[in-house]
Amino acid sequence: MKSFFSVIAVWLTATSFVHSEIFFDLESGAVWSDKADVRIPSDRGTRFSLVNDLGADEPSAFFRGRLTWRPSAKHDFSLLYAPLEVEYSGSFDKQVNFNGFTFLPNTPTEGKFRFDSYRITYRYNFIQKESFQLGIGLTAKIRDAEVSLKQNSRTVTDKNTGLVPLINFQLQWCFAQELSLLLEGDALGAPQGYAVDVTTALQWHATENLALRLGYRILDGGADNDNVYVFSRFHYATVGLNYRF
Repeated sequence: MKSFFSVIAVWLTATSFVHSEIFFDLESGAVWSDKADVRIPSDRGTRFSLVNDLGADEPSAFFRGRLTWRPSAKHDFSLLYAPLEVEYSGSFDKQVNFNGFTFLPNTPTEGKFRFDSYRITYRYNFIQKESFQLGIGLTAKIRDAEVSLKQNSRTVTDKNTGLVPLINFQLQWCFAQELSLLLEGDALGAPQGYAVDVTTALQWHATENLALRLGYRILDGGADNDNVYVFSRFHYATVGLNYRF
C-alpha cells in the first residue's frame, strides 16, 4: 500500500498542471444506527447492543469534509475527514462484563460509540464522458474508534486505532442538463471483518463550479478478532455541496 501511493505521488509530481483542478466537498445531515453490537474482550466479555439494550439519543448531527486534487481528467487524489460520535442511554437487563469491568443491571448507564475516519484516496477515472463518469481506486483509511460505558461515576473505555485498505469507486450519471445521480464509496471485506461506506445522491449542478446534493449514506462494518467483537451500522440522511476552484 505504501509503495503504491509513493508511485502515484511521483507520477502526479511529474504530471503537467495545465488542467489541474481542486474540489472542496462538504456533507452534513442526520445519522442514526440500527446496530452497535459489542463484546470486549471477545473471549470473556458480555455481548450487548448499544442500540437495543440502551437506546440512542438519535438522530445525531454529523459532518464530513473532503478535498480533492485532480491534476488531469483521469486522476483524482483526495483527503477525507469523517468524524462520527453517537451517544446512548438506558439500563441493561443483565450483568455486563465490558473490558474487564462489571456493569450492573437496572442501573442508569450511558454509552458512546465514536468512529472517526481519516482517508487518503487515489482514483483512476477510466470513463470520462459528458453524461457518464466512472472511476475506481484505492483508499488508505485510518480508523480511530472508541466504545465506552459509564455507570454511576465510573467510565470504562476501549480505544482502537488502525490502518485499513479499501476499494474506492465513483459513478456519476448526468441524466439531465442540470441533474446527475451520484454513487460513491469505499468498501472491502475479509474473514476478520468488513467495511462499507457508500452514498447515493441526487445532484443539482447550480453553476459550472457548484453542485448541491441530497442523498442517503450507509456506514456498515466491524471486526471479530482475538481482542474485540464490534459490528455497527449507521444510516445517514445527507445534504452536501461540491465546489470546484
